[in-house]
Amino acid sequence: MHNSLIYHSDCRYFRGDIPCAPNKREGVHCDGCSHYDAITENILVIKLGAAGDVLRTTPILTPLRKEHPHARIWWLTHSPDLVPKSHVDRVLKWNSESLETLHAIQFSRLINLDKDHYACALASRLTAERKDGFLLGKFGESEPANDLARAKFLTGIFDDVSLANHLEFTTELFAICGYECAGEEYILDTPRALEFAALDRSRPLAGLNTGAGARWTSRLWPVERWAELAESILDSGRNVILLGGPDEEERNREIHERTHGRAQYLGYFPLSEFIALVDNCELIVSGVTMGMHIAMALRKKLVLMNNIFNPYEFGDLYGLGEIVQPNKQCTCFFRGHCINPDYFCLDDLPVSKMFAAVERVWNTPRGQMQQEPLVVPGMILS
Repeated sequence: MHNSLIYHSDCRYFRGDIPCAPNKREGVHCDGCSHYDAITENILVIKLGAAGDVLRTTPILTPLRKEHPHARIWWLTHSPDLVPKSHVDRVLKWNSESLETLHAIQFSRLINLDKDHYACALASRLTAERKDGFLLGKFGESEPANDLARAKFLTGIFDDVSLANHLEFTTELFAICGYECAGEEYILDTPRALEFAALDRSRPLAGLNTGAGARWTSRLWPVERWAELAESILDSGRNVILLGGPDEEERNREIHERTHGRAQYLGYFPLSEFIALVDNCELIVSGVTMGMHIAMALRKKLVLMNNIFNPYEFGDLYGLGEIVQPNKQCTCFFRGHCINPDYFCLDDLPVSKMFAAVERVWNTPRGQMQQEPLVVPGMILS
């Protein structure tokens, strides 16, 4: 009897190793199933990390789905929690099991957006009718897969070319794949609703994402400035929550103490809970971090602190806020540690300038933000 059952292995929902979601939910079989959605091709996106870069790559799914409505989209990454399951059929974490699976599949299209050599090596070896992005060259170096990726490739190997670039990141990303950007936004699955019992939301809540990771000391605004900014926001009639991960634990506790406990700090959380905490905020103040990208994905108002990156890559922040830079030009372009013997540029970013931006962004509707003139960082050659 069971040998006569029909199954559709080309259905988007078909798994083969376990029952599909419609069967688990409704008990339906393939024969006559109203959920049957036939796929005709496989597409693979490789974007491994960092986590924030995975999130800001998600706009590419909009044109990709539109151009390939009957594709099963796969995504290989180090950060599977940030890949939207609503738009990607198979999310794979980089491990030996995933690599074995991918080597057995025929892809119609492969898009590798990482220049790490091991990602490029995999992209070079997998079978696909079309490959975009980056592959591995014959001497073991990364190289553009075709002319579409050449411009973005050059900004990654010559600092002066990167400094002269005025294109926003998503525009460059789309160009690699042969698309024109039309303001497509980040895609993030709706965060699960969590109650943070200790969180005071009796007043509008600002989240201060105070760190930049252990590798990027060149981007760390002094703790005393963060504390002073928190006090200014608190005195303006709003509440403050301090955000970060393990690397920010010590500085957030110090800021909490400097504000005599007025700036709330609940500790650090796993990623899904961190996203839910950010979702409780109305405005985020952050450097260029994963927290910034999460804020943009959640369409939170944003005051972005930038010094070492080309500010044009962030565009208009989707009309969500402002980019604020030091009064002195940063000369350590894309460096993790400041090497300027004369000054540390973030010492010349006054609290008053940051707080003024917070006030403007808080009081301006989304889409009507006006960006002050931006200064591109410079370089110290060494």
